[in-house]
Amino acid sequence: MIDLVIVGASGHAKVVIDLFREVDAYRVIGLIDADPTPRKVLGVPVIGSDEDLAILRGQGVSSAFVAIGDNRLRLKIGRNLEANGFTLVKAVSRRAAVSPSALLGAGVAVMAGAVVNAETRIDDLAILNTNASVDHDCRLGEACHVAPGSALAGNVTVGRLAFLGVGCRAIPGVRIGEGGVVGAGSTVVRDLPPGMVSMGSPARVVRPIETGPSETLA
Repeated sequence: MIDLVIVGASGHAKVVIDLFREVDAYRVIGLIDADPTPRKVLGVPVIGSDEDLAILRGQGVSSAFVAIGDNRLRLKIGRNLEANGFTLVKAVSRRAAVSPSALLGAGVAVMAGAVVNAETRIDDLAILNTNASVDHDCRLGEACHVAPGSALAGNVTVGRLAFLGVGCRAIPGVRIGEGGVVGAGSTVVRDLPPGMVSMGSPARVVRPIETGPSETLA
């Protein structure tokens, strides 16, 4: 088994720990968190903060996963890990259905019940959450997050760093712009611009994003 360190120790990390426990390829040796207070999450110890990653790399640990919900922070940490010699691994549930023709990037999370259909591409550090479905020929950009229960029809593009709240729907061929946030339960029937919060059925732009995408609309 390959030793693996997870960055993050929140509720999202709990789900990721369970994903890696479904397979025999990796052994999660510990969690790295901004709060290094010694504690355990699902039995996995917090073993330090970001400053300790260099020590772990020097000890031969080379595989990592970023279990942080905030899109921008996940991307920043993931790229820093790669720059310091870590390999970002995928976390894909055995209870997900992923087409053999789909392409999944480094550090991607695909949760239980998720569906990824033919020739869809999911870029690095994206999250496809519990029971979310993505039909054929979709493109999920770098470090985006499709929340639980969302459903994307064919040929939908989700821009990098975008966030789709719980239960969103998108009709075929629409595009959600980079860094956009779509509120929970919204239905996307037309292209949405980058950097905007949209919500409703049909989804309409309501305001610009003042800070980075977050899970507050989930």
